[in-house]
Amino acid sequence: MQGVLTGFAVIAVVIGVGYVLGLRGHLGPQGREVLTKLAFHVASPALLFTTLATADLSVVFSARLLVTALSTVAVAGAFVAVGVVRGWGVGRTTIGALCSGYVNSGNLGIPIAVYVLGDTSLVAPVLLFQLVLVTPVAVTILDLSRGGAGGTLWRRLLTPLRNPIALGSLAGVAVAASGLEVPDPVMDPVTLIGNMSVPAVLLAFGIGLCGSTMPLRGVERRPVLLAVALKAVGQPAVAWALASGVFGLRGPQLLDVVVTSALPAAQNLYTYASTYGVGERLARDAILVSTVVSVPVLVGVAAVLG
Repeated sequence: MQGVLTGFAVIAVVIGVGYVLGLRGHLGPQGREVLTKLAFHVASPALLFTTLATADLSVVFSARLLVTALSTVAVAGAFVAVGVVRGWGVGRTTIGALCSGYVNSGNLGIPIAVYVLGDTSLVAPVLLFQLVLVTPVAVTILDLSRGGAGGTLWRRLLTPLRNPIALGSLAGVAVAASGLEVPDPVMDPVTLIGNMSVPAVLLAFGIGLCGSTMPLRGVERRPVLLAVALKAVGQPAVAWALASGVFGLRGPQLLDVVVTSALPAAQNLYTYASTYGVGERLARDAILVSTVVSVPVLVGVAAVLG
């Protein structure tokens, strides 16, 4: 329980600072936009590169990864199905699907892994799966949905190589797979830049809350409710069913996959929505509400399975 509260407290403080900055106007009217662009085009790609370049890619070949992948596909697919029926559009549906299954495995998942699961490396399969596969696919879809890739098939196939988020992920995987060690004079400045990513995202999120209406209101109410229900309840339930019923996981391994699946939607999804100018209200509200709802869910999962 301490890990859950610690992780949420860290996030709440930084978002609160962003809210105050927005309220007082210290960063000017373009403050949120500048932070968002900084995170998307510079800091986040650097963070993804440094994270993946030094990662042990062998962790992706495990039952835990399969549970994570299948539960993510299940809840994201459910949102996509509803989005298609309701005509929510490709970009908006993509953001909603991400909010339904893309967990906060970084700035929240790590402290929870330390205090609840007792091992930071347990979030690695989730982190790698999201960075290597989910993120490049999602941003490519967002690029294509707004016509950013041009009309030719060749340009569309090369879309991931023009997106900074996807490019940072793919470059990190390439370095890790090759076994090369990046020299410190090169890696250190990239690491320093990458360290700006999480604070920039959280501060931009806090500024975005300033002057906004209460969540779960307006035209995004139903998509937000669906995304939050799938994220906070659907994904951990699917993960539990798969882990225990299909893969036969028990004890700490079962706790691990269910806890990581119960994490709320990641704050960087708001950056993607803001960058592409689609589903911003949906992302903001879904992240905020899923973060609040996930507190009792995580505490309950830790109490029952721990």
